[in-house]
Amino acid sequence: MPDEPQTLDPATRTSTGRPGDRSRGADGAPAAADSAAPAGPARWVGRFVAVGLVLAALNLRPAITSLGALLEEVSQGLHMSGSVAGVLTSVPSLCFAVFGITAPRLAGRFGAGAVVAAGMAAICAGLALRPFASGTVTFLAASALALMGIALSNVLMPVIVKKYFPDRIGSMTGLYSMALAMGTSVAAAATVPLTGALGGSWRLGLGVWAALAAVAVLAWVPLVRDRATTPGGPRVITGKGRAAGTGEPGAAPAGSAAGSAAGSTAGSAAGSAAETATGAEAAVPSAVAPRVTRSRTAWALGAFFGLQSTGAYITMGWIPQIFRDSGVSAETAGVLLAVTMVMGVPLAFVIPRLATRMRTQGPIVIALGLCGLTGYTGLYLAPAGGAWVWALLLGVSNCSFPLALTMIGLRSRTGAGVVKLSAFAQSVGYLISIPGPLLVGVLYQHSGGWGLPVMLMGGLLIPQMIVGTLAGRDRTVEDEC
Repeated sequence: MPDEPQTLDPATRTSTGRPGDRSRGADGAPAAADSAAPAGPARWVGRFVAVGLVLAALNLRPAITSLGALLEEVSQGLHMSGSVAGVLTSVPSLCFAVFGITAPRLAGRFGAGAVVAAGMAAICAGLALRPFASGTVTFLAASALALMGIALSNVLMPVIVKKYFPDRIGSMTGLYSMALAMGTSVAAAATVPLTGALGGSWRLGLGVWAALAAVAVLAWVPLVRDRATTPGGPRVITGKGRAAGTGEPGAAPAGSAAGSAAGSTAGSAAGSAAETATGAEAAVPSAVAPRVTRSRTAWALGAFFGLQSTGAYITMGWIPQIFRDSGVSAETAGVLLAVTMVMGVPLAFVIPRLATRMRTQGPIVIALGLCGLTGYTGLYLAPAGGAWVWALLLGVSNCSFPLALTMIGLRSRTGAGVVKLSAFAQSVGYLISIPGPLLVGVLYQHSGGWGLPVMLMGGLLIPQMIVGTLAGRDRTVEDEC
């Protein structure tokens, strides 16, 4: 497979004596030895990382959607009010904001593979402990443990893709986004039937998902010692011999043009975006990360990420209850949530690839937002009558998530920039999304119906389309810092 990533031994040195520099002949061209690096182990690592990405992505949402399907039973079992249930549905955003910002530092110290492995272990432990919760506080604590692991892995997924697959950002982002959507939808659809098959206990229905996380832990353990995914790690090159990045001074920026070429050249594909940077850009070490807080694009991307996260977590936490209150059975409500989530399976693969081929991503942002507005309007007017149509439209709208992840890779030229931008956008975004699910619970409890909450959900799509269009403009954060 000519495009499988290869990891160079960091001990490899050139005539200059510096690790990571590419040897050059008399004509200044890269020496043949560099392009003929051993492909066997590197090919194995690339395939193992791809499998690990899929397994990790499958575990990034079952902790949330399995709870949404059984929220009424959990609320009754733990004696929660509507406002407390709103707090419970806000915990994911809070954990993602608090713990996600620590991911880059942990990855720099221990390696991204080790951090993701630890994240999968935390998910497994949290889901296994949740059934034993005797009250709201212990249930929240076990949920927070699982969500901490999800937060760390969320931030590092784009980083791992950028480092191992710099010339396939769109397709690999689509792959793990598709797996994420699959895990989300399967958990939503299967939790209620599994609960019934296990005797009707919501505790067993939630705890069974710890087994899936255990499988992901086993997949990531062999990658714990592989530092190729971290800033400062060895270079990752494509099978064609092009340097895709390093964290070491004196070498080409990590995935230097993987983001910038796709974001700044009309019709650029992820495969062509990995061309080695030249000139002044190539002289900038990737270890020097931009100060993203000075970038308007970074703030717009953070706001877009936050508003789409608000809609996603309101959907995962409350949509089944909206359908149940309109007369739909619990099992059908879970399937409707699954339909909403499963729309992300094909679209999560298509949208990132389409986004990398467009100069700006604003048209995609607006199209997804309009689907959401239509869905919420229908949910307000006839929640049960057109339930399947509204579920489909809201599923299309929720595909703003893989688009946001893709834009993180497109809005930075360097690997170090992607690390900073990913942590910044996701942490700011999840902070923004904290009040949304809580506010829905409060409005539902005090208004006695779903009219006001649904109006809130639809209204949030207007600013989402505005900031998403700004974040999708043809520029990088390095240009603004």
